[in-house]
Amino acid sequence: MLRRRVVDEITQLATALGKGLLEAKAQVSTAESCTGGGIAEAITRIPGSSAWFEAGYVTYSNRQKTQQLGVPEALFGRVGAVSREVVEAMARGAQTHSTAKFSVAVSGVAGPDGGSVEKPVGTVWICWGAADQLIAERFQFAGDRDAVRRQTVKAALEGLIRLARGEIPNRG
Repeated sequence: MLRRRVVDEITQLATALGKGLLEAKAQVSTAESCTGGGIAEAITRIPGSSAWFEAGYVTYSNRQKTQQLGVPEALFGRVGAVSREVVEAMARGAQTHSTAKFSVAVSGVAGPDGGSVEKPVGTVWICWGAADQLIAERFQFAGDRDAVRRQTVKAALEGLIRLARGEIPNRG
């Protein structure tokens, strides 16, 4: 029942995003790592989404982040894949490689493994892009792998809705 309610909430958010993007006459592209395409799936489950969804990049490996989105390889050694710098480069790459006005990028530690003291399981960076503006935020989500991924999709969509309205897409 809880999972169904969350899916329904995500569908409602994706529907609201579509309405906002249609009003703004804009499209969005996604660059996803820890969500494995979950944001793009949520968006494309909405009928008519082809009018406002441009492209989705699932770049789980660092190599694909570099090859598909142009993330500089040196960033991974310097700051790690789960970082502001990497999601900003992913968001910019999604915009550069598509015609979308807006983008969202996510990279995180969904678990159950892979966490560290600095980046425990549930750490997720999200970056929203619009024209020359990038807004990145670090989240610390709770729960198992599925819960972290769902919360990431939800936060990404909420931020995109704000962005389509011309607002800053953060929680504050």
